[in-house]
Amino acid sequence: MQKKSAPQQVRIIAGIWKRTPLTVLDAPGLRPTPDRVRETVFNWLNFLFQSNWSAIRCLDLYAGSGALGFEAASRGAAQVTLVEAHTPAVLLLEKSRDKLQAQQIQIIRGDAQIVAQKLAAKGDVFDVIFLDPPFHRDLLVSILPICLTLLHPDGVLYLEAEKALTSEDLPECLSNWQVIRCDRAGKVFFHLLQRSR
Repeated sequence: MQKKSAPQQVRIIAGIWKRTPLTVLDAPGLRPTPDRVRETVFNWLNFLFQSNWSAIRCLDLYAGSGALGFEAASRGAAQVTLVEAHTPAVLLLEKSRDKLQAQQIQIIRGDAQIVAQKLAAKGDVFDVIFLDPPFHRDLLVSILPICLTLLHPDGVLYLEAEKALTSEDLPECLSNWQVIRCDRAGKVFFHLLQRSR
């Protein structure tokens, strides 16, 4: 009989829930953002927001483990909306939210593109949108134009991809955007983008 391996976990890095573990579901396409990457990204965001998260609204469209969204909430984000299509992952997100009594976190089960369109139709606006879709499915091309309608004019787009993006080779819909920060961890390239001033 094969021994069942223990579930994977990631930990919240900073804030009120520092070191709290989040269970990672073993599911195809689910790649939780590694601790080192999250630490770097949130250092970048802290600099941009001058460490003041109290008015920041975040949207994580491919939430998976919820690591990005829970990290933002732990640091004091006013509102965090997690969107995830995979029901077992949604149940884990809800369990984590309830355990932490994280009232600022809203969880929506559904396809990221459909949910994003509904949020845009309602006129919702976010200061940060986290985009970490499954790789090799060309999902960014269809989701990015919707994200731009959801993002505050001074908002920040976080993007993970299987290749590096430069300001010169961004998709057409991001022609007036710039990559303000980028780095690489293994096969994952991660970026912060903002509208050009």
